[in-house]
Amino acid sequence: MSVSLDHLERKVEQILAVCASLRSENQALRVHVTGLEAEKNALADKISHTRARLEALMTRVPEE
Repeated sequence: MSVSLDHLERKVEQILAVCASLRSENQALRVHVTGLEAEKNALADKISHTRARLEALMTRVPEE
């Protein structure tokens, strides 16, 4: 009986270690996603500003 309890205890400890590792990885991934979303928004703003500048330049180019 003691052997099976020791085995069960080791398994529970392994599961807890995996859960802690996954929790840490999940948090790191959330931080990474937040950074990527900020980068995506910055690039979208840059594209929008560039589009506006190009449209403004197009109005100044004489038509053929």
